[in-house]
Amino acid sequence: MVRAAVLPAVGAPLEITGIELPEPGPGQVRVRLAAAGVCHSDLSLSNGTMRVPVPAVLGHEGAGTVVAVGEGVTHVAAGDGVVLNWAPSCGSCHPCSLGEVWLCADALTGAGNIHAVTEDGTELHPGLNVAAFAEETVVAANCVLPVPDGVPLTDAALLGCAVLTGWGAVHHSARVRAGESVVVFGVGGVGLATLQAARIAGAGTVIAVDVSPAKEELARRAGATEYVVASDTTAKEIRRLTGGHGADVAVECVGRAATIRTAWESTRRGGRTTVVGIGGKDQQVTFNALEIFHWGRTLSGCVYGNSNPAEDLPVLAGHIRAGRLDLGALVTERIALDGIPGAFENMIAGKGGRALVVFQGRDTP
Repeated sequence: MVRAAVLPAVGAPLEITGIELPEPGPGQVRVRLAAAGVCHSDLSLSNGTMRVPVPAVLGHEGAGTVVAVGEGVTHVAAGDGVVLNWAPSCGSCHPCSLGEVWLCADALTGAGNIHAVTEDGTELHPGLNVAAFAEETVVAANCVLPVPDGVPLTDAALLGCAVLTGWGAVHHSARVRAGESVVVFGVGGVGLATLQAARIAGAGTVIAVDVSPAKEELARRAGATEYVVASDTTAKEIRRLTGGHGADVAVECVGRAATIRTAWESTRRGGRTTVVGIGGKDQQVTFNALEIFHWGRTLSGCVYGNSNPAEDLPVLAGHIRAGRLDLGALVTERIALDGIPGAFENMIAGKGGRALVVFQGRDTP
């Protein structure tokens, strides 16, 4: 029996309770969690913005140590440190055949499986495949990747979502070039990772935008050269900070229609806007045909940073070892498992960066 954060129904409070995991079967891995990041996507799952089968163990950004492996698993073994990959690619669907593994049609099929049972026998699903809000989890073998050398196990949890998403938004989706100006909307965990990625890409002016004045120091430590408190004049202020033209690139990490529209308006003629934030179906963004033609801007979605974790994790590890990427700077709160509801409340209130659930005594494999 292990402790886990269970979502009993959409909109219901999380319950910290004991669950019983099965032993790993063929093609499965059991992992003892060292840490799990509390992502806005977990909040979106809990309130129904994103839908998965419930009741479920939430949590999709995590890292830990392999406890046991099932038959046929050869790329990891007991004692190995691993990063959880919540969106594994099947390698055979149409997007995968095009090399777009982040759009894999079968990535979330595991969320419909039975993952564990509660003490009273209630069957649980694994949230976004990996059920990281638990002391231990059992996942498909393609949901784990070895932790790169030189990356602390607790910090490695952030590689599973926030860092891959922010890095990919800059390097794969927007394809930021050295000297370009970049504006990042939303200074949460993903936004902070995006700011660091923009700095690593050699961006010139890097502007952070958030509703909270209190996040300025966080943003500047991550690489922001300018900070703007969001208002009705945000787009005008960004044009002022970029020579009157607008930013070359905007990355939206909030998922709200008004913010997406402002991000688009904040770019120059011919600029690029990448939307990372996950909004609800009721968030409608509108444009008129003339402005689309006149401005020649590009607006694109970005799933999981358009990343291939197997290829991107070694690259990120190189930046971590060289001191260019600081995972610890993304974390503004380290909490226990029962602190997750409070972390959700902080996200709703727009406070802080990434909250990290740390399971004591598990910093090393």
